[in-house]
Amino acid sequence: MSNINIDDTVLVERCRGGDTEAMERLIIKYQDRIYNVILKMCQNEDDAAELTQDTFVKVIEKIGSFEGRSGFYTWAFRIAVNLTLNFCSRRGRLGFESLEVDTGEYQQARLQLRAYLADNGSPDPAAIAEKKELCRLMERALGRLDEAQRVILILRDVEGMSYEQIAGVLNTELGTVKSRLSRARSSLREILEAVLS
Repeated sequence: MSNINIDDTVLVERCRGGDTEAMERLIIKYQDRIYNVILKMCQNEDDAAELTQDTFVKVIEKIGSFEGRSGFYTWAFRIAVNLTLNFCSRRGRLGFESLEVDTGEYQQARLQLRAYLADNGSPDPAAIAEKKELCRLMERALGRLDEAQRVILILRDVEGMSYEQIAGVLNTELGTVKSRLSRARSSLREILEAVLS
């Protein structure tokens, strides 16, 4: 395959015909993004690596039944999210790291988060996590959310999916996505406010 920018639809059709190189290209294209979403959901590198592998095994097994009603990207993410949510519910919630942090290392992060929380016109919670020290604090806060809230924030604010894509991944209505996202952002804000008080 010489064309590096082959459309997912073409690659899927080739996969159905037994083209292993086409499947390899789809895996390479999405494996890092899927791994990162899973890692943020389960917060364990080994589990995330195994769940990413399980996702692509399931993708390979089910590629023949992929109907194309959503994009391959959305379909693969739906498989990853469902596997991860099932894994997390079977495993039970693990204890997450405390959000209490040294004032020395995180003093600047605390000040920036306080400023963010005081400004209702500021960007979404995940947008502030661009700085390294804030990213670690934000990941800890995400870990305190329940899985359903965590996944919707990750898909929207970290992965940048549209509401329609999220509805496809979670197999739910658009209005439900919007209301769940609003509640998840509110919960995240409460966690961060508690840390900073």
